[in-house]
Amino acid sequence: MSLIRDIPAPEAYVVIGHERYNSAYAVSELANASFAAVGQELAALIQAMGLSQEVLPVCVDQRLASLWFGYSFAPQGWELPSLWDPIAGNYACRDGWIRLHTNLPHHRAAALKVLGCAASPDAVRVAVRDWDSGTLETEIVDQDGVAAAMRSRADWMQHPQGQALAAEPLIHWDQKRPVALRPNHQATQARPLQGLRVLDLTRVLAGPVATRTLAGFGADVLRIDPPGWDEPGVIQDISLGKSMTFLDLQTAEGRARFEALLAQADVLVHGYRPGALDGLGYDLATRDRLAPNRVEVSLNAYGWTGPWSGRRGFDSLVQMSAGIADTGRIWAKADKPTPLPVQALDHATGYLMAAAVLSALRQALTTGETQNASLSLARTANLLAEISRSESGSPLQEKLPQDYDRRRENSDWGPALRLKSALSIGSTYMHWNAPARACGTSEAYWPRPRN
Repeated sequence: MSLIRDIPAPEAYVVIGHERYNSAYAVSELANASFAAVGQELAALIQAMGLSQEVLPVCVDQRLASLWFGYSFAPQGWELPSLWDPIAGNYACRDGWIRLHTNLPHHRAAALKVLGCAASPDAVRVAVRDWDSGTLETEIVDQDGVAAAMRSRADWMQHPQGQALAAEPLIHWDQKRPVALRPNHQATQARPLQGLRVLDLTRVLAGPVATRTLAGFGADVLRIDPPGWDEPGVIQDISLGKSMTFLDLQTAEGRARFEALLAQADVLVHGYRPGALDGLGYDLATRDRLAPNRVEVSLNAYGWTGPWSGRRGFDSLVQMSAGIADTGRIWAKADKPTPLPVQALDHATGYLMAAAVLSALRQALTTGETQNASLSLARTANLLAEISRSESGSPLQEKLPQDYDRRRENSDWGPALRLKSALSIGSTYMHWNAPARACGTSEAYWPRPRN
């Protein structure tokens, strides 16, 4: 079996249920396929590891897969903080619409500097009215902020970045290199990734979904954040099963610890734009020297070629840029941007990243070679546009008590419930060894092997 390059065909896995999101796009079908990609690759890896004599069947629960594309975490007796900064949102411009993403303080400051207005939604709304959307987008990006003008799908396909993406594969694999995987005697069919060390250098949201998925099959995931980092309203959902540590890579001590962790890692997952790791002193050649036997998968927003390959971005912005929000507007007969019901680009890309890790591990195990994989939210948007939307099935209902695991999760913020696994590979399914943890609550060391 070759490396994963596309989503599996529908006949390659079993789907249970028929509820689906009501959307202009095939969101639930994308959820099924991205979960199935993980299952297909894990089934092949389990067989390659000698944990099963046959390829195990892959089954996806469509309702649960769809729900996992939203929030999997339900607080019990307390409330989550707001996910969005008050200024973040869609605003009417002179010629259309723009979305401002201001959750991070420096992104908020960049937008306000360009607009020259007070830090309130009303003031921003008035200021934005006098701008052309494309000009405002450019000005904010030039100030190291993040924003996206709403484009039609046709306009995006004519845009230089849209044209570059059309030529990119869903999963780009670079050149082969020799690799010797660290022996892992802890793996079982029930926990096939137990003992696997995954170094997580990702932020909201696709990368953390990828590493959460790997943790769900037993991997030891260690996420590194800069001191003081937090993602209010998000971290509770995506830190499940992980160790969360702070390291300052601007200090000699922090760099030495990071390099020791990288050297001992089996997998590196990062969400840095092209050249960003180079700027920290960890270009590809340095990573190859420090950790020659790692599997590496990376992510960015707008693709790895073209004029926007270095542009910062998030799911909600890519939906605006790539014509998804405009297509939704037309489908809904609305007078404003109509995005997907969930951040499907983030979630689908995250599961595809996890599938790529599993595929690369199998390649390394069976051939003694591996390749690094690169994915992007914008390329996943193209995938979504290509998937046929089912006209059958009932609308997805709100979460019900029976959607959750009965075991209470004692997170760092309080008790919670977690959605049941949407994916099974034979008798193997996702479950986690630890609850959601706050940033910076773990030491920067790999755990000792389990007995």
